[in-house]
Amino acid sequence: MAAEPSSFIDPRSGFCPSTSIFHSKRKPVPLPTSPHLDVTTFISSRSHSGTVALIDASSGRRLSFSDLWRSVASLSSSLSSSLSIRKGDVVLLLSPNSIYFPIVSLAVLSLGAVLTTTNPLNTPQEIAKQIADSRPVIAFTIRPLLPKLISPSLPIVLLEDDWSSDDDSRIVFTIRDLISSGPDRFHRPEPVNQDDPATLLYSSGTTGASKGVVSTHRNLISMVQIILNRFKLEGDGAPETFICTVPMFHVYGLAAFATGLLGSGSTIVILSKFELGEMMRAIRVYSATYLPIVPPILMAMLNTEKALPVGSLRRVLSGGAPLSREMIEGFREKYPTVEILQGYGLTESTGIGASTDSAEESRRYGTAGLLSPNTEARIVEPETGKSLPVNRTGELWLRGPYIMRGYFKNPKETRSTLDSEGWLRTGDLCYIDDDGYLFVVDRLKELIKYKGYQVPPAELEALLLTHPEITDAAVIPFPDKEAGQYPMAYIVRKAGSGLSEAAVMEFVGKQVAPYKKIRRVAFVTEIPKNPSGKILRKDLIKLATSKL
Repeated sequence: MAAEPSSFIDPRSGFCPSTSIFHSKRKPVPLPTSPHLDVTTFISSRSHSGTVALIDASSGRRLSFSDLWRSVASLSSSLSSSLSIRKGDVVLLLSPNSIYFPIVSLAVLSLGAVLTTTNPLNTPQEIAKQIADSRPVIAFTIRPLLPKLISPSLPIVLLEDDWSSDDDSRIVFTIRDLISSGPDRFHRPEPVNQDDPATLLYSSGTTGASKGVVSTHRNLISMVQIILNRFKLEGDGAPETFICTVPMFHVYGLAAFATGLLGSGSTIVILSKFELGEMMRAIRVYSATYLPIVPPILMAMLNTEKALPVGSLRRVLSGGAPLSREMIEGFREKYPTVEILQGYGLTESTGIGASTDSAEESRRYGTAGLLSPNTEARIVEPETGKSLPVNRTGELWLRGPYIMRGYFKNPKETRSTLDSEGWLRTGDLCYIDDDGYLFVVDRLKELIKYKGYQVPPAELEALLLTHPEITDAAVIPFPDKEAGQYPMAYIVRKAGSGLSEAAVMEFVGKQVAPYKKIRRVAFVTEIPKNPSGKILRKDLIKLATSKL
């Protein structure tokens, strides 16, 4: 048998034995080569047959594509002429989802200014911390959120149409003031390059302190191309209608709704917050075809007594946290006409990484999907740094055109996350199977170390969720002098259940190796999670250890 050439890539798994690199099995997407390009120009110059860009679900207000781009150009001119916003300035956007969110985002990016967003649920202190770190020159917000901006000197643009007599003295304009002046044909912003910073998003910090992630225009442009390619939305088919319930301040919402999908002529129906009845009404009224969501919303659709009417809905796209086999099968049974797709990405990878792009791919239960186009991956043994082949679990490293430039003003963290060859250490423990499918086992930093053994909390959580009397569960490390740490479970019981701590421990103990046993149980009414459905383990660890 002839020896394999040194650059041989296994067509089944995408693995190259000589380099220990996994290559995406998906066809690469073409990316623009001109260095002088901003993401707004890139999106607005794409041809498509779409007419309605944005719809406000509650009021029914519609914005056509021509109105959208006129509003973006007008706001861009006004930001430059009336507020002296320049390339490199940071602009803060603090708002729930609204029609204005994409307009502000695209206008800021077109100037080469840097967009930073924050969660409206954050406390004034958390927001003040982000302001102190990112130093924005102006903030956009809505009237009810003004008290959350405690900085006395930060000028504010109000995302409302009209002034009120008792408005805050920091307000310099309303959004209507800035858009109604119309685009200035002589306005020539400084040229923006693909390698210039575009967004400064703060990572969720589920395992530690939140960090500012700097993504460039090149990162966003490649993300847009990959998203449009994934859904075959290159502008030549009939436009789709997407429901936007996921928060636009999060990488998932910003990537899809405030930027990516507008390049395809798709219509985006915007819900300011998630409410199941309102979401289902919007799906019916606006004949939605796509519904991107996070797992808690999928759970809500599953937990209704009867299947909800889904009208013309064809696809549900889930991201933020992996779905269990039970959830996927339960959803298929309840909504047989709707395909369920998943995606995997991080703030540091502009929301890109892996995805399932068909119902057939999603049938690989537990997978995050195949690597996204233009992507390379490594699976690295954390202890030795050795690259591993198929079916071996280690830390996932990713490389691609969408990987962040680095953490803002934090060279130490950047060096520990990004290496000199452009590899991003994701902090996720994963393996890639014989067919190139990625499986996320757990967060590296969340592993429980019991007497030297590594216990992945996600594995125990999945097992607990198979118990008929458990509706939700989270597993955390509990400190112990002798063992170092042991697994502790927080459990949400089904209504009326009298499930005991001993019964929970016994249920798990029968099915796992001794070192993985749950050795402490607490019952709670709900498990704390971030907006994308990730368990906030650090909050639970604090709760458990505060009683020591």
